[in-house]
Amino acid sequence: MNVPMWLWLATLGGLIVLLAIDLVIVDRKPHEVTTGEATRWVVFYVACALAFAGGLWWFAGAQPAGEFLAGYITEYSLSVDNLFVFVIIMTTFAVPRVHQHRVLLIGVVLALVMRGVFIALGSVVIHQFSAVFYLFGAFLIYTGIQLARHRNEGEEYEENALIRFARKVLPVTDDYHGAKSFIRVAGRRMVTPMLIVMIAIGTTDLLFALDSIPAIFALTKEPFLVFTANAFALMGLRQLYFLIDGLLDRLVYLSIGLSVVLGFIGVKLILEALHENSLPFLNGGQPVPVPVISTGLSLAVIGGILAVTTVASLVKTHMSGKASPEAG
Repeated sequence: MNVPMWLWLATLGGLIVLLAIDLVIVDRKPHEVTTGEATRWVVFYVACALAFAGGLWWFAGAQPAGEFLAGYITEYSLSVDNLFVFVIIMTTFAVPRVHQHRVLLIGVVLALVMRGVFIALGSVVIHQFSAVFYLFGAFLIYTGIQLARHRNEGEEYEENALIRFARKVLPVTDDYHGAKSFIRVAGRRMVTPMLIVMIAIGTTDLLFALDSIPAIFALTKEPFLVFTANAFALMGLRQLYFLIDGLLDRLVYLSIGLSVVLGFIGVKLILEALHENSLPFLNGGQPVPVPVISTGLSLAVIGGILAVTTVASLVKTHMSGKASPEAG
């Protein structure tokens, strides 16, 4: 897929407009985001992603559209796991609920910028060293196994090095001052906890991107599709936070489902690496005749895994809820 510069610029402009609309409409008057409001925004962003996929289908064909959808669903599902940590960060920093939307908005913008850099670097590495798919595939399988093994352990948040450094070098106030990130106290410019928590959200997301971005490169090697899938997933993630904040504990099998998705994509990456093999010590540097998993099959498998995981989780929590009163 040959993506002209004007399409990159138009897409970036469109994303900026969407963020600006969100900022003006939702964040102009800080308030607690209601379930109904969050639902409407989630539907809006999903509709935007589907419309974008439709545009790709119309102008570029079914293959790019399918790759975008597979990448979008994968990124969105893996991002749900971020929400557990986001909830912990919000609680740890005692962020007032009326300001949580702004924290997530700025945090996601930071995350998107950092992911953009990461995607650009990943694209260069992949084009220069195709054998890196072996490493990506092995890493995703390992990550999937680790996620399944530690699925029953509670999520914890530890401040990363950047946050610890910021606390050391920046004068931070003890209390929040509305939605302000900077204030003056006795003529001295200080930062508020609002800025620190925004940085925490953005940098924490980057850690999650270490497995999600290699995963999407297994579905498409086109940087434009990788970036746009990440952008739409992250933009919808903010409102999803408010929609399922109280429902996260009900997704009891989420970690298992995500671990299977990561394992599946890891296997897909290794099969593609074998199919395009150039390592001299493996099959004499010639491609290995192995089956290749198509985009359509990938989309069906990932969607099926997530659907089964969600239904099984809701059935499990429903049955547990019915059994608890009887036990009492």
